[in-house]
Amino acid sequence: MAESHSTPITLLAGGRGMRNRKGADPLLQSVFKQTGVRKPTVAYVGPASGDNAEFRLWMAGLMQKSGAGHVRLAPLCGRDGDAEKAKGVLETSDLIFVSGGDVEEGMRVLREKGMISVLRHLHQRGKIFFGTSAGSIMLARQWIRWRDPDDDASAVLFDCLGLAPIFCDTHGEEDGWEELQALLRLSPVGTIGHGIVSGAGLIANPDGTVSAIGGETHRFQKKGSGVVQIESLWPDRTAD
Repeated sequence: MAESHSTPITLLAGGRGMRNRKGADPLLQSVFKQTGVRKPTVAYVGPASGDNAEFRLWMAGLMQKSGAGHVRLAPLCGRDGDAEKAKGVLETSDLIFVSGGDVEEGMRVLREKGMISVLRHLHQRGKIFFGTSAGSIMLARQWIRWRDPDDDASAVLFDCLGLAPIFCDTHGEEDGWEELQALLRLSPVGTIGHGIVSGAGLIANPDGTVSAIGGETHRFQKKGSGVVQIESLWPDRTAD
């Protein structure tokens, strides 16, 4: 078995905190510093938003203001989707970014294009990954969907990339983290979920420890048949 050189995963909530920034984003700056490269290149993985050009160009501009060099699309959607070309972009970039959008759709495209094993292999080799919003959830272990949107009993979990060995949701503070709590109710007793507040982020280490950056993360746990908030995690503190 090949030796793993897995790196920490940075999970950004995005939301209004990121959209309202005019200049450099300090959380992105901290990600880029991990590379030790001046103006690192970024591979943009965007199937959760259908490789939406408008959002990609906005996000690329913010990354470049924050210290990134060239931001290149790994094309996976529509007529321009090309798994081999996408793989080349991923392999030759300093970092890999997973965009926001729809978690289930993003994972469907990655499976269809045979990219899940590619991304996991690159992470194991030490490639640096980060995501925002749905992209952060895709980098974590699992997410939830409803086979019938009108029937709570139809909820099921599905696997995500699992590069960050945690469960998380992003910018869901206004609805009380309903989806995260639903996910935890379907999980084993003791499972912990992380609600990353808008504008904040979470670093997930390979050993399962986490640390908050840029703001607050709410931590919930499945206890008995219910879910309770056990603490709030703030920057400069690490938790299991």
